[in-house]
Amino acid sequence: MIIEKNLGKRVSLMVVKKVDFGVYLGTSEDKVLLPAKQVPEGIEVGDPVEVFLYKDSRDRMIATVREPKISLGQVKALKVLDTGKIGAFLDWGLEKDLLLPFKEQTARVKPGDECLVSLYVDKSGRLCATMKVYEKLQKDSPYKKDDKVQGIIYEISDNFGWFVAVDDIYCGLIPKREIYGNHKVGDRIEVRVTGVKPDGKLDLSLREKAFLQMDLDAERMLQDMERRGGAYPFTDKAGAELIKRETGLSRNAFKRAVGRLLKAGKIVITDTDIRLK
Repeated sequence: MIIEKNLGKRVSLMVVKKVDFGVYLGTSEDKVLLPAKQVPEGIEVGDPVEVFLYKDSRDRMIATVREPKISLGQVKALKVLDTGKIGAFLDWGLEKDLLLPFKEQTARVKPGDECLVSLYVDKSGRLCATMKVYEKLQKDSPYKKDDKVQGIIYEISDNFGWFVAVDDIYCGLIPKREIYGNHKVGDRIEVRVTGVKPDGKLDLSLREKAFLQMDLDAERMLQDMERRGGAYPFTDKAGAELIKRETGLSRNAFKRAVGRLLKAGKIVITDTDIRLK
């Protein structure tokens, strides 16, 4: 069936029958309804109409002239409208909201969130969304080392790091060693390209080059110490986990920033803490 095979796609179909509640498109044996309120003015039998094919709330094939925010084969960021017992419902620009089942979520989403998804056809023949988009992302980006790029976090892995879709379409990863701060799936971030792998995937970092990042880290530490009353209750000899938890920095980055602040005469280190001068 040609109509069924084009579920989730935009196609051009011929008007084969006019009825009070719309027009049927396709062939006399294989046709789909375009509801009356969607029918272009002056349309006649034999005329072609470009439509998108999906299933309505009663799981019947239906055509629309409206342009959905995502079609089969695409990857797009969509807004979460609501959640229910079987998953979340996304705004994709059609009368029927798009289901994002719980099992297809890389992190739980809530109304108002933005998430990167692609479409798939489930076992019952319905269009649904999935946040598992790794295999759908492109690996032919125009970017090179040290370029600044923007993207959306679509998955977080304890083993590998944060998976980022640069420009919402290119495959990128912030390795675990480069992670700092409190970001979550759905956050949009600006990152630096640290490398391009032979297969085209992008290695990314939230941090600047070391000599630039040192000044940024030092400035953030000054602001953080002021918020804490003027001191860190530990020194640069503290363990890496404590430093990471309290400052968001790796031990090496922390020590570099401490060295910069010491040289500038802005802090003093005692046996138990680091203080503002």
